Amino acid sequence: MNAKESLKFIFLKKNNFPPNAKQIPKELKAHNDVRIDNYFWLNDRENPEVIDYLEQENAYCDSMLKHTEQFQKDLFEEMKSRIKEDDQSVPYKYNGYWYIVKFETGKGYPIYVRRKETLDAPDELLFDCNKMAEGESYFKLTGISISPDNSKVAYALDTVGRRQYTIHIKDLKTNTLFPERITNVTGSCAWANDNNTLFYTQKNEQTLRSEKVFKHELGTGSENDQLVYHEKDDTFNVTVNKSKSRQYIIIGSHSTLTNEYQILNANSPNDEFVLFQERIRGLEYSMSHFEDHFYILTNLDNATNFKLMKTNVNNTAIEHWEDVIPHRKDVMLEGIDIFKEFLVISERENGLNNIRIKRWDNTDDYYLPFDNETYTAYTSTNVDFDTTILRYGYNSLTTPASIIDFDMVNKTKDVKKEQEVLGGKFDKNNYVSERIWATADDGTKIPMSVVRHKNTKKSKDTPLLMYAYGSYGHTIDPYFSSIRLSLLDRGFIYVIAHIRGGEYLGRPWYENGKLLLKKNTFTDFISCSKHVINDNYTSPQHLYAMGGSAGGLLMGSIINMAPNLYNGVVAQVPFVDVITTMLDDSIPLTTGEYDEWGNPNDLTYYNYMKSYSPYDNVTNQEYPNLLVTTGLHDSQVQYWEPAKWIAKLRTHKTNDSLLLLKTNMDAGHGGASGRFESLKEDALEFAFLFDLEGISA
Repeated sequence: MNAKESLKFIFLKKNNFPPNAKQIPKELKAHNDVRIDNYFWLNDRENPEVIDYLEQENAYCDSMLKHTEQFQKDLFEEMKSRIKEDDQSVPYKYNGYWYIVKFETGKGYPIYVRRKETLDAPDELLFDCNKMAEGESYFKLTGISISPDNSKVAYALDTVGRRQYTIHIKDLKTNTLFPERITNVTGSCAWANDNNTLFYTQKNEQTLRSEKVFKHELGTGSENDQLVYHEKDDTFNVTVNKSKSRQYIIIGSHSTLTNEYQILNANSPNDEFVLFQERIRGLEYSMSHFEDHFYILTNLDNATNFKLMKTNVNNTAIEHWEDVIPHRKDVMLEGIDIFKEFLVISERENGLNNIRIKRWDNTDDYYLPFDNETYTAYTSTNVDFDTTILRYGYNSLTTPASIIDFDMVNKTKDVKKEQEVLGGKFDKNNYVSERIWATADDGTKIPMSVVRHKNTKKSKDTPLLMYAYGSYGHTIDPYFSSIRLSLLDRGFIYVIAHIRGGEYLGRPWYENGKLLLKKNTFTDFISCSKHVINDNYTSPQHLYAMGGSAGGLLMGSIINMAPNLYNGVVAQVPFVDVITTMLDDSIPLTTGEYDEWGNPNDLTYYNYMKSYSPYDNVTNQEYPNLLVTTGLHDSQVQYWEPAKWIAKLRTHKTNDSLLLLKTNMDAGHGGASGRFESLKEDALEFAFLFDLEGISA
């Protein structure tokens, strides 16, 4: 801390006086409607006054929570102590090598190694991210792609946190880097089978939309790379990957409601990509290759919950598709894994994950048995075709995560790894979980997953934290968290509200929480909150809410609509200035979001967004205690949204509740990098909640 910051901190600590952002009225006009934004000037991260304001807010937050500083440190150490530092992933075999990710005691980043043919072989070091991250305030390695002959690896680095990666290529025989650097990419790439050609996706410099696919030849400068596809529709993003069969390079174009793919024989990288099936508005599909067919997961012909179809590799157009697993109204198809002898289907019924295993010759067809209502099960890393072993993961609100190898022939399972919860205090029998249902305003039943310590009783004096997301069809399944134990062991009940906008109850659950039905997401959460109050789980004096990103939009909406239900709210990287952002097609994500939120250039959507946008609906009323977090380099939700929101709330709230903004000046949407650094953010949020409850240790 420099002298200027030190004086600022002392001043704030002494006076406990919040920063006062200056107001510079700016008229924002659309559809003959004028909105006045007094804090639009905060949109410029290069402006020293903006940085100064964010630092003032950080200092104020630190000042107001100064008395919890030691508690935060204790919470951090407590959370960290439950995590096994000297750890490694379950090895998986791919193309003759076993791949393993290791963590070493005292180090915050992973180490990637491989072993040839057998697990007894010596480690071959791929990456030591601890050494690579030295001197960086942020570090992220992603997109690891091994060449077919195992001699080279492509990977991508981000040292800012803005998700603009740079691809590097390493010679694994000599452990040296090739000279080329490919900048401003998504991080993912795919090798052709010649071991010399690499396909990758590049972003638009301004909007960060993934829009171009290039072909790179090893040993040449990236300025010479050939553009093989340019997605000119700015509501779509592009991807490139290799099929599990290793026979095809696949370019995907994706919007919220529509997909389109192009394919190329991986043995012929200089050929032209061939259209698989042209885009049709509202047609969603994905495909997997097996022998002479592509297997297609799609919503074709109003298959709302998706169905499985197939088509011959030589006739991929839609008129040749035929049903394999028909559409079912009450069962959603979420994905498939293809093996030489088996097809594995991931399904969801009544909110619960199911894994179905079916022989290609139809001699066997069965489900893995699960007997809980608050669990998560999913297929894991299954890169090998010619195996009878399915790897899947399982955990629940009370059961730590396990990675399991299941023999699909003998129907036996081998638990390869169980998450260790260190510290000696954890016993899953000390915790209880249940699924309960609230009734929404329109009569719809809304499920919630609940967990608490067995000694925590339901009462009006019991603190309860409710979490939700509720957008993009993204489902928050009931999962185990060792971090969450710090809440449960101090008497909190924890609830995940499975509100509309996710897909917990199938695709219609999503469709009824988006566009002109988006408010269902907010009113569902409020209904869940009222339910736990009315059913004596807690009371408004002890009810707390948390959500991030689009879940932060949820937080902003509920405190405008029902502020008196909550004592405190944590909004992580919140999307709160909906109209301004969705009218600005120069910033990341906007155009690709029209199918989720609507396009405010259309008056109908403009008026609907304006009716719920948290920033536009701040009003003179009492607000709950609020902690807001953001990252200066966030590319998903720009830092200025929460900054403006806080500034506006300060001028409108009529009570003396806490209003705190914490900006990570070195990170983006995902928060701090490193294995344990993010725990400091969790400790801050938990200390905020505990402080409101009068819990100090």
